[in-house]
Amino acid sequence: MNDPISTFKLFGLTFNIGNMVAVTVAAVFTFLLVFICSRRLQLVPSGKQNFLEAIVDFTNGIVKGSISGSEANAFGLYAFVLFLFIFISNQMGLLFQVDYSGVTYVKSPTADPIVALTLAAISLSLAHFLGVSKLGFKGYFVGSYFKPFKLLFPLNVFEELANFLTLGLRLYGNIFAGELLLGMVTKLAFSMGAVSLIPSVFVAMIWDAFSIFIGSVQAFVFVTLTFVYISQKLEPEE
Repeated sequence: MNDPISTFKLFGLTFNIGNMVAVTVAAVFTFLLVFICSRRLQLVPSGKQNFLEAIVDFTNGIVKGSISGSEANAFGLYAFVLFLFIFISNQMGLLFQVDYSGVTYVKSPTADPIVALTLAAISLSLAHFLGVSKLGFKGYFVGSYFKPFKLLFPLNVFEELANFLTLGLRLYGNIFAGELLLGMVTKLAFSMGAVSLIPSVFVAMIWDAFSIFIGSVQAFVFVTLTFVYISQKLEPEE
């Protein structure tokens, strides 16, 4: 977290150029993957179409596991894009990183707490917005903060803050730790020549595979919790 960064100011706000570049690259990769796999769709899927439909079915299953009825159909696209974007963002830093003048411009966006917490803020803001839209402000506020007892209001407010922090920091912590340890293995590989290079290559390969698995799990967990929180706002506790 002490790595040098490149920033600029606009309207009094400070923007991290590295984060902006990394998020843009992840978004472009997400678009290209969907674009390439969705060309020449057939009634009987095969190859790339099979891969794409498997992800769609998987994310639809996540949504329907939390939201019942016809309401679930409205969130399929959001779940699909969110899962793909986070999955690709989690893996980017393992595949390649681009440094210039000591500043890393292309890495895993989710290895930065600002990006991870921003994703959490977007998902939770959507949950609150949908709750107000369906129940009205009064029904949403009462159902979210004064149920099952009015005395639980402070705890319910604290729970909202905890949901935000845990959703974002869980994602950040896992991805950042994976890249940090991979960097340590890489430095160790060149510390003592061939003596350290050969075993470090095998360690790096094993850790890469494990990190890909962790990145996939974290994308699944993030999307699952997003729709758990949305369902709680759409169907408040009695």
